[in-house]
Parts: sequence; structure tokens; C-alpha cells
Amino acid sequence: MTQKVRVRFAPSPTGMLHIGNVRTALITWLFAQANNGYLLLRIDDTDTERSKPEFEAAIYESLTWLGITWDELAHQSKRLDRYNEVIEQLKADGRLYACYETPEELSLKRKSQLSQGLPPIYDRGSLNLSADQKAKYQEQGRKPHWRFLMKDQPIIWQDLIRGEVRFEGRDISDPVLIREDGTPLYHLCSVIDDGDFGMTHIVRGEDHVSNTASHIQMFEAIGTTPPQFAHLPLISDAEGGKLSKRLGSLSIIQLRDEIGLEPLSISSLLSRLGTSDPIEAYSTYTPLIENFEFSKFGRGTPKFDQDELLRLNSKILHGLDFDHAKIRLAQIGLEDITEDFWNVVRPNLEKITDIREWWTVANGPVLPIVNDNDFAIKAIELMPPAPWTSETWKEWTSAIKTETGRKGKDLFMPLRQALTGMDHGPELGDLLPLIGPEKAKARLSKQAA
Repeated sequence: MTQKVRVRFAPSPTGMLHIGNVRTALITWLFAQANNGYLLLRIDDTDTERSKPEFEAAIYESLTWLGITWDELAHQSKRLDRYNEVIEQLKADGRLYACYETPEELSLKRKSQLSQGLPPIYDRGSLNLSADQKAKYQEQGRKPHWRFLMKDQPIIWQDLIRGEVRFEGRDISDPVLIREDGTPLYHLCSVIDDGDFGMTHIVRGEDHVSNTASHIQMFEAIGTTPPQFAHLPLISDAEGGKLSKRLGSLSIIQLRDEIGLEPLSISSLLSRLGTSDPIEAYSTYTPLIENFEFSKFGRGTPKFDQDELLRLNSKILHGLDFDHAKIRLAQIGLEDITEDFWNVVRPNLEKITDIREWWTVANGPVLPIVNDNDFAIKAIELMPPAPWTSETWKEWTSAIKTETGRKGKDLFMPLRQALTGMDHGPELGDLLPLIGPEKAKARLSKQAA
């Protein structure tokens, strides 16, 4: 029997979840779902100064809204004793060594190496310090940071996206794993957690590839078999630049509340970016799970096109039934919208927040545009009696056409502008019964209603 897939998503509660890190969460979750696997949500909260409860709450809210579920929750802040246990083991094994250089001294070393055309790799100047030298530094008030001693040997793994990846241990600078204040850094905590929780696969961005090389030696140093890795290419904006403009710079909660996007529009796009599968609007996760394979991901930089995101979103909205829509409408404070109103306006929605505009058109107040008073008066005179139905618009415009001789745009545009204050929107045959005769008469009379 093959080992069950165990993966993790490990956000830091130091900010809101955005498109980039949510893409990692989504792809990790889809992989787990496709393999009947296990997903650990690990909160990397060892940075006590920047970690905030409100950011942690937003992580849960964002993932839940997107439909991403997890099997277990862990906090790094509750595992410090375990980290210290491993740290003492690594010190005893000679894989962690104390370093006393100041940031300024390290900067000068790097500059000197670069000026000589050498790679800026730590020179291990502290590795062979005598006890007296260490004592002298400590008398000066220096507190050591601790580095992991990389072995001079090849580091090779088969990446699920990049194929074979190869590094040489001698080309990697010994990474700092413990700060001067004694707190362990992300690299060591993450490796210990991944080993303890039995992670079989790690999904993350390609900016971690060089980290992975040192992590593999850390796994081996603590007696754990390294998991498999999948490094996703980082996404860019539509022009190939940094993902920071408009929608790409907003948090998931902002995309939900301020822009009015649907969760599956975001997931439909992010799950297929950089793959060989077509990008389509999905109303459920089922096809995304059933067709998920890492082999479909390329190494090229995928482009996040916000216009495509809005296109997917509008397509999802146009097919959204009222039972599902009213949940979203309640989230944006529009509990009063009826099923009839929803069915009328949804073909004109790009984002669910657009419905506020049509709610105002139907219920007022609207500032009517009336450029021809005689025509407006004639339209009032020919207004059909209540109750109005979906046939009223046709009946009314036919009567106006017969009486005035107007047709086409000359007939319909003045009516639309007077009734809605706009020159575009839903079919007036459907919208007119929602406006009703009283508001229609008032607006044609150039009164806000």
C-alpha cells in the first residue's frame, strides 16, 4: 500500500491572505483532495511581534469562504519545547555552530567577496573559534546566532514540477537557524514540523528552491526522510510584472467584500494558471479535483489577468440560483432582494456588488434624464394600467411608437434614461414591473423617485 498523501499549508498571521499565497493553499488542497489525502493548517506564529490574532482569524475566514478545508490545526508557538529539543541535538552533533559576527561585519564580508568576483557564501569564520575567543566576544556583550553546517555533497531531488533539481552543498551558505535572542527561524521550525507531522509532499513557490536544498540536509540531520517537493512558478500580472496592481494587491476578504467576487471565480482561475488545462468558470470543485495533476503545470511564469477573473466571475453569477445567491447577498447587506429581482438583473452582473446599482434603479431614488418633455408627457398619457407584467413594456412602447412615429433608439433610449437615469442595463421588459407605474410616472415627470 502506498503512503497516504499528507500536505500542509503554513501561513504566517502577519498579514492578510492574498492571491499568491492563496494559490499555494488551493493547489495544496486540490492535491490532497485528489488523492484522498490529509491537509494540516499550520500557523507559523513564532514572530511574536508581527503575529496578530486578527490576521489569524482572517486566515480561517478566507480559507473557509473559498471552500478550502483542513484536517488538523497546529501552531508553531506551541511547539517551542520540541524545537529546543532538536536544537540541542543538532548542537551536540556539530551541525549547529555559534557565530559572533555583527550584521555590519557580515555586510563587509559580502561586499569584499563580491568585489573579488566570489559568491557571497559565509566563510565559516566562527566555526573554529576557541573557547577563549568565544568568551571574549561574550564579554563584549555579543550574543551568538547559530548556523547550520552544510555538508559538501550533492543535493538532488525530483521536483514534481521542475524535474530533477541539483545543488552542491559547498555552494550554499550555511543558513542562520537561530537568532541572537535564541529564537529559532522559519527554516528549522518548518523542517521539524514537516518531519513530526509526517508530511509526504511540500507545495510552495519557486522562490523557495534554494531553501529546499538546505532543508533536505536539515531533514537528514534530524533523522527524517525528506518529503517530495513541488515548486510552483510565481505568478505575474498580465504584463509580466510584479503582481501588485488592482485586484492582485487586494486580500481575499477585500476581493469578497469590496470587489464582490465569488470564491469559485478565484479558484477557477488560480487552479488552472500555468497548467495545460483550459481556464473555465466552475460552479463546483469536483472537476478541478478530479482532473488535478502536477504534471500539467509548466515552469513558465503564469500571468494573472484580472479581466479574465472578472469574466469568470460574471459567468458564475449568471448561472447562480437564488438559493445560493441570497447567501452572498446577505453578506453584502442586501437581504431584501427577492428572487424575481435576482432573476431579472443577474445577466447584467459582473460582480455581485453591481446589484446595488440595479436595486437603486428599481427602488430609487433615481435622477431621471429627460431631454424631451413633450415625449415624456406623451409616454405618461399612454402608460398601461396596473398591474404591470413582463408584457407591459412591449404593449407600452408599441402604443408610443404608433402615436409618435418613433422607433429604435429614438424610442427606447429616452425611456430608459428617464426610467433608470442610465443608458444601459437589464431588459426593461423585465425591469419595468419592478419599478412600477408610480415611480415610472414620477421619473418621466422629471422627479427623482
